[in-house]
Amino acid sequence: MMNQDMALKEQRLHDSLPEVLYRIGDIADQQNIECYLVGGYIRDVLLERPSQDIDIMIIGDPIAFAREVQKQLKGRNFVVFERFRTARLELDDAVEGPVLLEIVGARKESYNPDSRKPITEIGSLEDDLSRRDFTVNALALELNALNRNRIVDLYGGIEALHSGILKTPLEPEKTFSDDPLRMMRAARFSSQLEFSLTDETLDAIKAMHTRISIVSRERVSHEFLKIMQSPKPSIGLKILFETGLLKEIFPELTAMAGIEQVDGLGHKDTLLHTFQVVDKLAEKSDHLWLRVAALLHDIAKPLTKRFSRHTGWTFHGHEVVGTRLAAKIFRSMRWPLEPLEYVQKMIRLHHRPIPLSKEEISDSAVRRLMFEAGEELNDLMTLCRADVTSKNPRKVRQIMQNFNRVEEKIDEVAEKDLLAKWRPPVNGIEIMEILGLNEGRMVGVIKKKMESAIIDGEIPYDRDAALAYIRKVWDEMQAASPPQKSDSV
Repeated sequence: MMNQDMALKEQRLHDSLPEVLYRIGDIADQQNIECYLVGGYIRDVLLERPSQDIDIMIIGDPIAFAREVQKQLKGRNFVVFERFRTARLELDDAVEGPVLLEIVGARKESYNPDSRKPITEIGSLEDDLSRRDFTVNALALELNALNRNRIVDLYGGIEALHSGILKTPLEPEKTFSDDPLRMMRAARFSSQLEFSLTDETLDAIKAMHTRISIVSRERVSHEFLKIMQSPKPSIGLKILFETGLLKEIFPELTAMAGIEQVDGLGHKDTLLHTFQVVDKLAEKSDHLWLRVAALLHDIAKPLTKRFSRHTGWTFHGHEVVGTRLAAKIFRSMRWPLEPLEYVQKMIRLHHRPIPLSKEEISDSAVRRLMFEAGEELNDLMTLCRADVTSKNPRKVRQIMQNFNRVEEKIDEVAEKDLLAKWRPPVNGIEIMEILGLNEGRMVGVIKKKMESAIIDGEIPYDRDAALAYIRKVWDEMQAASPPQKSDSV
């Protein structure tokens, strides 16, 4: 059955290849050069996954060959990477349209112990396939006419694909010692493909996890975020935790692991809960930074954990502390700072809808939530729903029904108050222009009073009403105390 199944998949591989690849094979025949399609493209097509990574490997000079391909097939955007004996170019395929590919030369590699940068030299097909990270990525397909479409599988990659396992072509200790980033890639591919690591592979990562320190933080973070984008991130996250990699690259997360008992009272394992939340959210949203917010929503619980004999375990203020810790993590992980404010907002507000779901919901409470969450309100509610991880189905059902009531109330208030945009009808710049004020504390005070008046129902969500209220507040403030020179024109 396995052979029949893989034969069908191999036929699909042949049928789905861009025609331009065979034209490259014909050029290789003209030059008497061995030419192969290699790597992730073969893996993904066999797994019926989309793939954009097309790598052509030749036995010979890849730069000269790439220039000939560019000349004969009218390639464009030609780029050469001399150090890696690689050329990149874009070609047109009759069916696929523009195709971006890299042409590389077969090589073998050696490494210094304190660096993951390889010392490369010209190698054979076997040399090149043996240096790859996992057997599922060490497949080659011949493009020369004589044996066209023959798959070269020197390390059991086809069987590994069928069995859903990840293992290295050579001894895992050598593979990970040469390039420790491959340990992160093991966790990433496990998450993306939902494959299992062999015991030997897992044991090697546990033994060598500290070598990840020689890899740049940018490369580590790149792999980490790919795990977060996978269908079930907890697969990769658990591998990172169990092997010790997570403690090396993200100690704030590992601090959440475990259950502490006092007087027979324990709190739930916050790390396990967090992994569950991330997976539940991933089922509903592919928004990377919302997933990151789910990962960090309880990040400050270890710092705010307290035990009282009267109330048990508490984590007061973990939302506020968590926003500060998120900023530190973003800098440490070299993540882009642009999404930080969004992630901090999700952390700060992730408990706000919960009290609303347990009581009679007032219009003012809903308005305040809408104002504070702004355009991210739907994301916040998605996070809150994912945060429910109780093993009691009755409790989960009740909480979800309460959240439904909150959302119904949000829709009701939004329609009644025309709050669809969830932003103040007058902003700070307009307040400065209307009242003739310079930027300063006074503008913020007036804006906050206006927002509170709308939230509490004192004035409607209406621009004219807001403008009249602003002038009224300013008049009252002037009557009570003469304006400061720094706030007047």
